[in-house]
Amino acid sequence: MATGKDQLYADQITREMETSAKARGTGIAKRSPDYIRLKMLEGKAVIAVTKDGSWVGFCYIEAWDHERFVANSGLIVSPEFRGSGVASAIKAEIFALSRKKYPQAKIFGLTTGLAVMKINSSLGYKPVTYSELTTDEAFWKGCQSCVNFEVLKSKNRQNCLCTAMLYDPAAENAPVDSKQGGIAVSLGGKLFRRRKREFKGNFKLFERWMRFKKSVLLGAKKASDKTPVW
Repeated sequence: MATGKDQLYADQITREMETSAKARGTGIAKRSPDYIRLKMLEGKAVIAVTKDGSWVGFCYIEAWDHERFVANSGLIVSPEFRGSGVASAIKAEIFALSRKKYPQAKIFGLTTGLAVMKINSSLGYKPVTYSELTTDEAFWKGCQSCVNFEVLKSKNRQNCLCTAMLYDPAAENAPVDSKQGGIAVSLGGKLFRRRKREFKGNFKLFERWMRFKKSVLLGAKKASDKTPVW
């Protein structure tokens, strides 16, 4: 978990967030170094550094709708450490921290990246519709800095290029038939079964669907942009 001692990395983290977003051609909810420092001071962030003090990766927690929903935001890994499994490790840590601080909250995320989808899936997230996410206006306001915000707005916040994913603790702990797959746990005399935390869909098929979705939504936006105004 990040602490006040890690504040010296805040400027570097925010710069890399912006650089990475531009390279992907997407947008992010822009955060200032002061905001990142605040998350560290609040104990709502995870940071990875090397023994010699080099920054490796970072992620932080945001709560919405009176703590009914939680988002693990701003996941970023320093370029020289990408592909090493750091992102998965940080996501696992921030997920565990979120569960500890907000045990009843639904944890959600929006992503266009297949790699992030796979990580989320391994943690128990499921793809959902946008209607199942927070309605907190402060959260959606953060999307205004994304290059695809006009697409989101045109769809009345019901669809966009990002895929919505959600972890629901209530669903995770729901009693199930003992003959179903998973790990059986006896708790207070009741049988609970922890389902396998994996996305059952075909990721290659989903990747093709994402390309199709991008083509349709961006194609519609381009057509709209060319409509003459009289």
